[in-house]
Amino acid sequence: MLTSVISFCFVVLFLAPQFYILSRPKSSRYCEKPLLSNLIVFIVFSFIATGLAVALTLTDPVPKSIRVAFHSFGLFAFIQGLCTLILTLTAPQCANTTTELYIFSLVVSWGSILSTVFFLVRGSLCLIHKLFPDWLRDTCLWG
Repeated sequence: MLTSVISFCFVVLFLAPQFYILSRPKSSRYCEKPLLSNLIVFIVFSFIATGLAVALTLTDPVPKSIRVAFHSFGLFAFIQGLCTLILTLTAPQCANTTTELYIFSLVVSWGSILSTVFFLVRGSLCLIHKLFPDWLRDTCLWG
């Protein structure tokens, strides 16, 4: 029950600004880059992420199909973040015509960069732990 409430809060926190920007009449103004289409794809990805989060919290032994879907979604989300970063960097003129949309794209781009760095560090540490399981234990000064 608690995980459902927490998931609902995260959905509201992440989707509310996206729908607000989508509903703004200023967001439909002309911009050379397809930032509005990118926002719609990001909304779809948010719904998929919500579904995966619910599926992961409700299943105790996670089936292989859900794990494959989760990792595939992670790869596609990385590609989407990369596309958002490229679109945002090549569309500085959109900051004047669609301000909210451009700022949201900047925030999503920075979030994508930070999450990529986080998962690269986490993946590297996991790989080091798999390859050298006693490495951190042997170098520990206090134990």
